[in-house]
Amino acid sequence: MPYFRQTKAVFPETYLAKLKKSIVACPYFTTNNLNRDFVGTKGFSIVFQRSQIAQVELQFPFFKPYLDRALEPSCNAFYLNPLLLQQGSRVDPHIDRSLRSYCKTIDPPAVVSVLYVQVPDPLQGGELVLRNHRQQVGQIKPQVNSLVHFQGDLTHSVNPVQTAGSRLSLVCEQYSLLDAELQEIPLFTIESRAMVGR
Repeated sequence: MPYFRQTKAVFPETYLAKLKKSIVACPYFTTNNLNRDFVGTKGFSIVFQRSQIAQVELQFPFFKPYLDRALEPSCNAFYLNPLLLQQGSRVDPHIDRSLRSYCKTIDPPAVVSVLYVQVPDPLQGGELVLRNHRQQVGQIKPQVNSLVHFQGDLTHSVNPVQTAGSRLSLVCEQYSLLDAELQEIPLFTIESRAMVGR
């Protein structure tokens, strides 16, 4: 694939409204469990193998249309996370390797897919910046209901959001792992700072 591709007007507006409401109401949705590159953000994460897609959809039915559309057939392990940025939030430059907490030897994902669920209008800042080594190869201004797929080995960041309101996206790192690597990845697990049930 090229460095990235973007598709607009992906889903019915009714689905996006339901998706936004369901994510924000989810008991796992709180201050992000991601690393220090994710400054002032909220979210939670789901790790799953391809064999467990039905389990993800059973527990989180509002993700099903996104998964049907976004998941690549060649990938067998996934790291899915809603990501909320508000005024002052940013994501510092990094390469996604979220599954390395389970398997130290895996490469970056084959592809990362981002659906923009909610974007402040007008939006200042909040652009997704893609770099191949030192060369900038993309700067994507978020648009509601657009789906971006980019190469998983690209360094990427999100510029600080300068306007009030919420920038909500749904991100999925998609991996194509060897059998030995796949054995170290959970079949299905949820990562969240929320103390659910306490």
